[in-house]
Amino acid sequence: MRHLIDPTDLTVEETERIVALAEDIIADRAKYSEACKGKKLATLFYEPSTRTRLSFTSAMLELGGQVIGFSDANSSSVSKGETVADTVRVIRCFADIIAMRHFKEGAPLVASQYAGIPVINAGDGSHAHPTQTLTDLLTIKREKGRFDHLTIGFCGDLKFGRTVHSLIKALARYEGIEVILISPEELRLPDYMLREMQSASKLAFREVRTMEEVMPELDVLYMTRVQKERFLDEEEFDRVKNSFVLDPGKLAAAREDMIVLHPLPRVNEITREVDNDPRAAYFRQVENGKFVRMALILTLLRWADENRPFERTPVFGEEYLVNEQVCPNRRCISSTEDVDQLFRRHADGTCRCAYCEAKAR
Repeated sequence: MRHLIDPTDLTVEETERIVALAEDIIADRAKYSEACKGKKLATLFYEPSTRTRLSFTSAMLELGGQVIGFSDANSSSVSKGETVADTVRVIRCFADIIAMRHFKEGAPLVASQYAGIPVINAGDGSHAHPTQTLTDLLTIKREKGRFDHLTIGFCGDLKFGRTVHSLIKALARYEGIEVILISPEELRLPDYMLREMQSASKLAFREVRTMEEVMPELDVLYMTRVQKERFLDEEEFDRVKNSFVLDPGKLAAAREDMIVLHPLPRVNEITREVDNDPRAAYFRQVENGKFVRMALILTLLRWADENRPFERTPVFGEEYLVNEQVCPNRRCISSTEDVDQLFRRHADGTCRCAYCEAKAR
């Protein structure tokens, strides 16, 4: 059974076929209006969401299917203590495919082990958001015409930003990608990801502290929110916050064909004046999310009919360890539910939790 839990669950070829299918849907939406007739999508959203939940709902409805599920875990049996494993065992009796968002990192991976139907990770804690990655890739393809030979600046909260982590993993498999990491010291990319990026032969990257010093180089600027609550020192936040706000003045130094992406919601990291600039692609990005989720739903349902097995091809060399370590991350699903402790031993010798990527102590 094939699922989408992490962007690298799809090969480069599979990813590009899904993006191509999304482009075909955009070109001829009527052709797909009954492609999922008689099928049901269960949206299991354990935490609030606007864009992602409505995007999945709209995607399935436009394919002629139906949608069931919940948008608040407190209105389900979760409030009575039901586990993720038991919830998806029940849901499989009513639905053909599941989209799950959960505040616990690794919950969709647990769901995929018990559901018996395809599971899509719609965001798990600060860990991964693979359908946002597909959205980003479709947007890059439509706006720039390619996935390779691009310079992409990621700006803002790179430590906790699951959209950033997922997109970097996906881009690491393409030639000629240069990643520029723009963040305050407190919110720089986690060390384990920096080490993995160093081992990716196709990927070049560097860290800077302001947008201005790299703006003329960028093909894509990917903005995220700098979160005040992440700073222990409010004075330090006040010192750096304006360095990570995109306004027309900073944008003036950018290339005419650069695009600005943002997973949304935004707060104050992109000023309203930027919205009128043709390089601002973030609302086009939202609509692309619906089309790529339509393509993903169609693909996973077809693979389920074909009984296609899951053969994970990791970006970085690794092997599995089962119940030999304990995850130290309290945000991990393994900290609150009775699941196997799954760890991956990476090529550099470190062991990381398969659910949340926390390092074993």
